[in-house]
Amino acid sequence: MPVRKISDIEETEIKAGEKTTIQVLISSEEAPNFAMRRIIIQPGGSMPKHKNTVEHEQIVLGGRGRVGLGDEIYEVSKDDILFIPAGQPHFYETIGDEPFVFLCSVPNLVDEVEILE
Repeated sequence: MPVRKISDIEETEIKAGEKTTIQVLISSEEAPNFAMRRIIIQPGGSMPKHKNTVEHEQIVLGGRGRVGLGDEIYEVSKDDILFIPAGQPHFYETIGDEPFVFLCSVPNLVDEVEILE
C-alpha cells in the first residue's frame, strides 16, 4: 500500500529494550532497497549497547535522547539526524518526561544484531 497512516500500523515491543516499541512503516517486502521503522522509547526507557551488520539513517521526530555512538555520547532532539555505520556500537536512552521518537531507515540486507551489554 503506497499511502497509510502511522496510527494504523501496529506497535510491537522490542524485547532487548526497556519501554521500547517499533512500528515497521515500510517493510523489506514492500520496498526494494530500504525499510523504514519508527522507534518509540518511553520516559525511563532505553536500548542497550549493541551493533548491527547494516547501517542506520535516523531522524529524531520528538522528545530527547542520549545516544552513544562508538566512544562518543550525544544528546539529541527533534530534527537531529544520525548516521550509524554498520558495525558501530550504539545505545539509546530517553531524557525527560516525553517519549523519544525517531525514524530509522536500514538497507534491505541481512541484519545481525549483537547485544554488547
